[in-house]
Amino acid sequence: MPPVMNALIQEVLPAAIAERLTEEQRQAVLEAPRGQRVTTLATALGQNEGDVIALIAGAAGLEIATDIKPDRASLTLLPGRLVHDYQIVPIAAPGAVEPEGSTPSLPPDSKTVLHLAASWPPNETILDWIRTFTPRPLRWHLALPDRVHQLIIEHFGVGSGSLEDSGEDFAPVQNSQGADEVVDADAAVVRFVSDVISQAITDAATDIHFEPQEGQLRIRYRVDGLLVPVPLPENLLRFQDAIISRLKIMARLNISERRLPQDGRINFKADTNVLDIRVSTIPTIYAESVSLRLLNQKKEAFSMDRLGMNAEEQTIIKRVLEYPHGIILVTGPTGSGKSTSLNAFLRQINSPDLRIVTIEDPIEYEVPGVNQMQVRPEIGLTFASALRHVLRQDPDVIMVGEIRDLDTAEIAIRASLTGHLVFSTIHTNDAAGAYTRLVDMGVEPFLVASAIELVIAQRLVRRLCSACARPQPVNRTKLRNTLAILGLDPAEADATAELMAPVGCDRCRSSGYRGRIGIFEILQPNDELHDLILKRESARALTKSARDHGMLTLQHSGWAKVKAGHTTMDELLRVITVTEK
Repeated sequence: MPPVMNALIQEVLPAAIAERLTEEQRQAVLEAPRGQRVTTLATALGQNEGDVIALIAGAAGLEIATDIKPDRASLTLLPGRLVHDYQIVPIAAPGAVEPEGSTPSLPPDSKTVLHLAASWPPNETILDWIRTFTPRPLRWHLALPDRVHQLIIEHFGVGSGSLEDSGEDFAPVQNSQGADEVVDADAAVVRFVSDVISQAITDAATDIHFEPQEGQLRIRYRVDGLLVPVPLPENLLRFQDAIISRLKIMARLNISERRLPQDGRINFKADTNVLDIRVSTIPTIYAESVSLRLLNQKKEAFSMDRLGMNAEEQTIIKRVLEYPHGIILVTGPTGSGKSTSLNAFLRQINSPDLRIVTIEDPIEYEVPGVNQMQVRPEIGLTFASALRHVLRQDPDVIMVGEIRDLDTAEIAIRASLTGHLVFSTIHTNDAAGAYTRLVDMGVEPFLVASAIELVIAQRLVRRLCSACARPQPVNRTKLRNTLAILGLDPAEADATAELMAPVGCDRCRSSGYRGRIGIFEILQPNDELHDLILKRESARALTKSARDHGMLTLQHSGWAKVKAGHTTMDELLRVITVTEK
């Protein structure tokens, strides 16, 4: 190892810790971007990041900041590019109280201490750059990398340094690529787009929307089912055309065609993640609106436990999964987790004894040992045509991504009646609606009644953050009204003293929620339901019959999740009432 690198590692780590690292590990730590060094070191030592921060702070003589808040009066002192590249951010002095959203009327004078948070101790180069922009005395604090990066994104924007400083002379010695160069405007746009996508991956977003508005370009992520605005630099509008063109080039679309909608795809690599991004453009009154759907084929698959199914629900589903034939349908609106559930079912039954073939659009998860096919309507490979060919491949289990038309529905049903177990999805509001939807498509009622063995309606609700959720006494009057709105027994409010409530912390980005959990309505047909289907009864009549025979609705499932402390009544109301209108 070069002597300079060895000296640097000794500066910030006790000799006993440095000796625990191999030469390769030491070099990996120092060659990593500053925002990733703590993570790299924690992995090498086999410790968590909090313990590593404590070790570094003790060796470097720096304080640890645990609950950092931005110093709003000092945010404009440093350029976005410097802040992003060195992962440093001005913070309020520990213990200082500042009303949320306030802005001091006068900036601090040159003698006021500037508190800075970083995830790695500063070197002389960083200190020299900061002295270039402010004469104020500095006081450094170490903080977790994720929290530092979060504050930078919130107050300096995603990749803001790439754009707002592209015309300045500031060129840090060590940027995220380790290169010494001034980024020109074209390269700045390329980097900015990559930063936006990379940040979306970090935030676990499922979609990114680039939306031209009057006087601005708005960018939003969809995280946990809700749209979240992305903090952006103020001068983004003048780069709007270049950003949209960059996205179209990445998706191999015609950049000169701005009058018609276009569809494409991007293969994007971020660290170990390889994403298949579906791109859609539509013309609007100001410019083209671009939507990106992020699909990580290598992402971790969910088991039925992680989906949020209780033991009773799992027992019902596992029993039906053992059937040799029939159809299992999962229903719900777009983004309700239908494909994730089907994937969990496939993994439950996957074995060398079964030949499983899937027909999907798009392929969201890779399942080892399963033959997965991507539909391509532009060349005639639709769900229906693919299903016809799959039936000649001697499958035991078939998964059809979605039943969209009569042709696909009839082939799927006939496949189930000829000895195949078929999984599929369909867009309906509840479980009973799947039967009436198929009949409305034109499928004969006797085929629908004979083929379908199980229908599962589902929704996704945001899960309370386990780090900060706290019990809170309930307002029984409000709870009774809410239960009545959901069609549940208001008397249950009398037996409920407290429920878990969101608080907000660093881990959940102050939202109080982190991740999502499913609520389910499981309908297994019986003789009475069979007769009602043959009579072409309404979904309401089918639901009433199923409830009379013990089916629990989405509302019941959601209320059980609320009582168990997984989510809140407000979240349940948002998902159920909005969707069920």
